[in-house]
Amino acid sequence: MNDYIERFFELEARQRALVCVLAVAALCGGYYYFVYSGRSAELAATVEKVQTLRQQRTAKEKLVANLDDARAAVRDLQAAVRHAEVQLPDKKEIPDLLSAISSAGRESGLEIMLFRQKPERFQDFYAEVPVDVLVRGNYHQVATFFDRVGQLDRIVNVSDIAMKEPKDESGTMIIDTSCSAITFRFLDEAERDKVAKQKAEAAKKEKGS
Repeated sequence: MNDYIERFFELEARQRALVCVLAVAALCGGYYYFVYSGRSAELAATVEKVQTLRQQRTAKEKLVANLDDARAAVRDLQAAVRHAEVQLPDKKEIPDLLSAISSAGRESGLEIMLFRQKPERFQDFYAEVPVDVLVRGNYHQVATFFDRVGQLDRIVNVSDIAMKEPKDESGTMIIDTSCSAITFRFLDEAERDKVAKQKAEAAKKEKGS
């Protein structure tokens, strides 16, 4: 490893910059191909699955007063809903999930320079919870962090990855890496009604104009 580092610093400034750019491109491309694209599809599938299971549970609950079989079916559906909802927490569980993301960075050996939650973005049934992240460490630690985040039970997408200011510290290449980590949560009934009303009002104004 030290031999590669020595060769790196023997290169001209333009060549070192090219190597850094290629390394960043490889990391970003690999993350998008192996993690991000799959997680986006997983989010859509999970939202659809939870909604379907909830609808089935509601239908079965209407029969539970009279049919033992319906009671058993409701219990099974409740268990299935709980399992699916693990991937999309409710509002009260978001702090624990954000803590898990931050811990993944520290456990990877990274120094957490910035971890700032931004305003939520509301969709019909769920909200996006974006977090600005800035960490400092070597290339391997950054890759380990992304891998840990990708293995969390909850859905977390990492985008806008940028690496800058590479520098040698005791024979190790240290870089600052910034990214946006987006997790998701289900909206409760009141929040869904509010979003629906806001969209209806916006559509009405747009139609009137």
